[in-house]
Order: sequence, then C-alpha cells, then structure tokens
Amino acid sequence: EAQFVESGGGLVQAGGSLRLSCKVSGFSFDDFAIGWFRQAPGKGREGVSCISASDGSTYYADSVKERFTISRDNAKSTVYLQMNKSEPEDTAVYHCAVQFKPRCGHEYDYWGQGIQVTVSS
Repeated sequence: EAQFVESGGGLVQAGGSLRLSCKVSGFSFDDFAIGWFRQAPGKGREGVSCISASDGSTYYADSVKERFTISRDNAKSTVYLQMNKSEPEDTAVYHCAVQFKPRCGHEYDYWGQGIQVTVSS
C-alpha cells in the first residue's frame, strides 16, 4: 500500500519560500514518476509539478514556472517541492502523488492526504 508523509507546509508571506517534502513507502520509488498537485477552496485540482523516474525530466504548471523547483532523492524515497517567490494564489492544499509509470503524464494513481500552504499578502 502506497503511503505518503508530507511535511513543510504552513504560513508564508508573499514573496517568501517554503520547501515541501514527501517521504514515500509501499512501492518502488525509483521506478515511477512522482509529483505534486494542489487544490484551493472552491477550485478544481491543479497539477503543479512532476518529475520522471526514467530521466529526471520535469514538468511545471505555467502558474509556477520559474518559481517552484521539484527534485527527488531516490535513496531517501523522498520528493521535494521548493517554492520561491510565493504568491497568495499559491494558497492551497498540496498533495504528493505517484504515477505508476516512469515518465510524467496527466493522471496520478495514488496520493497523500495533503498539506496546507497559506501565502499571506
């Protein structure tokens, strides 16, 4: 059973930085694409970023490009999301999620319960 332990969320002022972490267990972390999506109150789910297992290629939503950086540490079965230049529009619950394929696609198979990120203006 896939399990996700997300940490690093909280309150940050606009322009500030946060680093989200997600430690994963229950499957072979090295083999699969992993990423983050978010959901703000009253809004739909938005894919934020993903990193492939096969070649480490990355995907970013247009709304976070040049501000967020995703990385993975296979030895620690952990994925990170470095959030810089935060904006109030980044306020949402962030979920760590896995796609059971080596390259990033559009759909996630399993995800964690999420962690709150609040950016104050």
